[in-house]
Amino acid sequence: MAPRLGAKYPIEIEMTSKPRAHYKTPEYRKLELPAAPAIMAGDEVVAEGSDVHENELEGVICRKLGLLEPEPGKGGIL
Repeated sequence: MAPRLGAKYPIEIEMTSKPRAHYKTPEYRKLELPAAPAIMAGDEVVAEGSDVHENELEGVICRKLGLLEPEPGKGGIL
């Protein structure tokens, strides 16, 4: 999802992956970052400890860039 949205919009994507134990340390808690797994757009926490739908994330990206949000996908079977 991230590479696809990064190719579609002029944004920088930074992905961080560490062992689960790292996210439970006192040092990590001092950073005041959301609990992993998480998705942030700037300072906004989009999802924390759960999945996020691509349309929701794309909407947040568009708001941050000052663009119109895309129409919700129809989904379902063709």
